[in-house]
Amino acid sequence: MSPVTAGVLQLLALIAALALAYRPLGDYMARVYSSEKHYGPEKWIYKAVGANPSAEMRWPAYLRGVLAFSAVSVLFLYALQRAQGILPGSLGFSAIDPDQAFNTAASFVANTNWQSYYGEQAMGHVVQTGGLAVQNFVSAAVGMAAAVALVRGFARSRTGELGNFWADLVRGTVRILLPISVIGAIVLVACGAIQNFAGIHEVGQFMGGTQQWNGGAVASQEVIKELGTNGGGYFNANSAHPFENPTPFSNLFEIFLILLIPFAMTRTFGRMVGNLRQGYAILATMGVIWVGFTALMMWTEFAHHGPALQAAGGAMEGKETRFGIGASAIFSVATTLTSTGAVNSFHSSYTGLGGGIQLLGMQLGEIAPGGVGSGLYGMLIMAIIAVFIAGLMVGRTPEYLGKKIGTQQIKLAACYILITPALVLCFTAAAMALPTPGNSMANPGAHGFSEILYAYTSGANNNGSAFAGLNADTQWFNSTIGIAMLLGRFLPMVFVLALAGSLAEQKPVPETAGTLRTDKPLYAGLLVGTILIITGLTYFPALALGPLAEGLAS
Repeated sequence: MSPVTAGVLQLLALIAALALAYRPLGDYMARVYSSEKHYGPEKWIYKAVGANPSAEMRWPAYLRGVLAFSAVSVLFLYALQRAQGILPGSLGFSAIDPDQAFNTAASFVANTNWQSYYGEQAMGHVVQTGGLAVQNFVSAAVGMAAAVALVRGFARSRTGELGNFWADLVRGTVRILLPISVIGAIVLVACGAIQNFAGIHEVGQFMGGTQQWNGGAVASQEVIKELGTNGGGYFNANSAHPFENPTPFSNLFEIFLILLIPFAMTRTFGRMVGNLRQGYAILATMGVIWVGFTALMMWTEFAHHGPALQAAGGAMEGKETRFGIGASAIFSVATTLTSTGAVNSFHSSYTGLGGGIQLLGMQLGEIAPGGVGSGLYGMLIMAIIAVFIAGLMVGRTPEYLGKKIGTQQIKLAACYILITPALVLCFTAAAMALPTPGNSMANPGAHGFSEILYAYTSGANNNGSAFAGLNADTQWFNSTIGIAMLLGRFLPMVFVLALAGSLAEQKPVPETAGTLRTDKPLYAGLLVGTILIITGLTYFPALALGPLAEGLAS
């Protein structure tokens, strides 16, 4: 079997698995977020934090809950890292430096999981399991809660109430993320991923000496890293490490986990607004972009010219031989079109055009299918923009799901789509203009520029993957990328929740013969075009200086 055929078959198997899980998981999540029942363990949590889960919140109160919880999480994770040297199970590692502790705390709370450190050489068991893994769960649940609040904004009328943040946070963690993670961890252990609390030990011989490895609760952290679209690996090699991702089957399973909830949430959306066809339209838009990007990535990596690459059957540099080009390309697109950031190959080693596809995937806003929660609300923002453009074309007041899209809604949507590009391009320009940040680049010219552009794109879009080659463990990059991650996560949420509140206050608009049908293929095509054009106009000059220039020159 040729490598190309193997890659296509893996893609088809992945699509089939996602299709089987789509309906039951999507309907289950809709029931979870619509339920009025509170389970015993959930009641204990509410009592511990002093929350009333039955109290409805307007958008300012919901936002305060998001920001307060996230701020406390940053402080807790920062303090845990700074105290590592005196904690049990630290494996002899000292406290994390202040700038790196801030960067890591901001990273994991913002669901970015950018890592400027070697996991196996810096973090002990308590920080890994009690700090980073916990944030993998709750940061994902925060994103899901924000998405559900926006969906309620479309579903409700004549009220500004969006539900209860604490109830949504706890239910998302306890009823959705935890059960799937338990099952997924068992699967990964069966595949060969490690799960222990062993210390540092020597294994085998390597070039006349011994290698040292530390154990850890890797399988349980790996599964929520992928399921929650987090991405931070237990080891520096991330999902290319055999302890995290041992076999081709585990690799395909991890890609399945990355895409599972973001795709299924479109079903949840359709169910909660009472129109499943609307969910299918969003799903189709996500699916077209994802399949298109995957096909382009496979083509660039398999068909790249050059005698060495042709002899190897494609661009094998930086890719694991146990996965090959096809599985690496599928993983790479899945992780950059979501906010995951996990890698099973090294993105800096991809062809110039392949690196451009990775960058563009993040710059779309990671909405195809995007992160857990963030992908759905990002796509719904784009849906509002597309409806507005269609309304301008026919001279009609735009409507979406029975809600008028007026000046207030468009201003909030515009702020949402502008904040992340502003962070990416301003920080990249500053890093290229100043003398010190440029010293961290391992490569000159277009590829070096791509390293810095990728770093800020990854941080501000809450992805977390790295282009490699860039020494990001400096005060400049730890501080600026940390700021970009926090602003890129929580400023858009402000606009999302404000938009949700404004929509929930409206009364429904009856559908007429002139209403744009947003559940039809024509609208899905308009939405795809809107996404690509807005992103292309925003980022094309920067992409032309980096990956496009490199790809055309090679």
